[in-house]
Amino acid sequence: MALYEESVHKAFDRIKHSKLNAYITLDKEGALETAGKVDDGKVSGRLAGMTVAVKDCITTKGLLTTCGSKILSGYVPPFDAEVVARLRKEGAVITGKTNMDEFAMGTSTESSYYGPTKNPWDLTRVPGGSSGGSGAAVAGLECRMALGTDTGGSVRCPASFCGVVGIKPTYGLVSRYGVIAYANSLEQVGPMARNVSDAALLLDVIAGHDPKDSTSVPHDACYTDHLVEDVKGLTIGVPKEYFGEGTDKKVDNAVWSAIMKLDKLGADYKEVSLPHTKYALSAYYIIAMCEASSNLARFDGLRYGLRIGKDENWHTTFSRIRAEGFGEEVKRRIMLGTYALSEGYYGKYYLKALKVRTLIKQDFEKVFKGVDVLAAPTMPTTAFKIGEHADDPLSMYMADIDTVPVNLAGVPSISVPCGFAGKLPIGIQFIGGFFDEPKIIRTAHTYELNTDFQKLPEGF
Repeated sequence: MALYEESVHKAFDRIKHSKLNAYITLDKEGALETAGKVDDGKVSGRLAGMTVAVKDCITTKGLLTTCGSKILSGYVPPFDAEVVARLRKEGAVITGKTNMDEFAMGTSTESSYYGPTKNPWDLTRVPGGSSGGSGAAVAGLECRMALGTDTGGSVRCPASFCGVVGIKPTYGLVSRYGVIAYANSLEQVGPMARNVSDAALLLDVIAGHDPKDSTSVPHDACYTDHLVEDVKGLTIGVPKEYFGEGTDKKVDNAVWSAIMKLDKLGADYKEVSLPHTKYALSAYYIIAMCEASSNLARFDGLRYGLRIGKDENWHTTFSRIRAEGFGEEVKRRIMLGTYALSEGYYGKYYLKALKVRTLIKQDFEKVFKGVDVLAAPTMPTTAFKIGEHADDPLSMYMADIDTVPVNLAGVPSISVPCGFAGKLPIGIQFIGGFFDEPKIIRTAHTYELNTDFQKLPEGF
């Protein structure tokens, strides 16, 4: 059997016997067809023959795209998202669509209509969210790389919980054309892989200006050129606000050990402050929910997606489809967002949140005048139990405390494994200034080469 076809068969054999529920839709036929063309020399490119999974909120021509929601069950897009088109152009073998929190609203991948994804390191725990399917698929060897989307940490959280690498690029670096929007001023498509080299390679392929996306920024760079083992001369800022109440002691120790490691390798470090971080979570959830209430208004079942019963008047039909099609978390966020945007409350909540966002962005701009990158915990804890926060959504939201400021500011961040608490991985994130992906990749790559935390879960 030819080389790449064999690798596809191995990946699908693992998926067949997997307990992770990492995928919503598989495309074995399409994967074998592409792999066969690569084997025959008819297809080439930087990702030729490499298996890549795609989060289910990114449209794929001819392949089911549900956003993890019942309301989009049966929706098959007639076009590829720009990032998917770039994968195909470079010869990637797309294995399928990965599971996610419904409409990317979540920190655990428990709110998917297609059931929760499980963490490869402990099947009783969540993989993180909302790109939990992508993180679990990479960690469980069900693909080599994956695409996720990061709205408030949704690439970095599952990277941390699953012990893999995830990059949230600078806002505007990667096209959002074809990404089903949750909160479009915050979200970016990001690569996930088992090492920094593969993540940088995937970023090389998907980054770049796209005239179809008005938020896309012309900015050329080759990220794999910055896979160098050298942090000499770099100054690492350690924001004190990221080590506050709620951070697990083992996470705290692992992240500080990583900073000490980089110090020994030639980098300097110093404590810095991002004083408006304490307002980030509140501002993030108001902005995200307001944008969600607007973006999800289009899902009415009348043009595509779920249809139920006989049509009556527009209001009744519309309400019944949305009541049945959306899950509880999506309904909660739509209602809160609609309330915050309503007359009399817009200035009190949404406008104030936007002002806070500006202050947070200014915090980052100010601190990067004195340091090259920031180092902080990706998540304040390791992966929690499935169902642990089911009755307390507020406590779930609090888990995003270390990731959402990056999305509000629009700067890049990479999460890499930096230790374990028992058998569960811990992640450290390196945050850069605008378009400073080369610096955070260089820092993460150097750290990765000098540590041994890039391990496989037991049994994989």
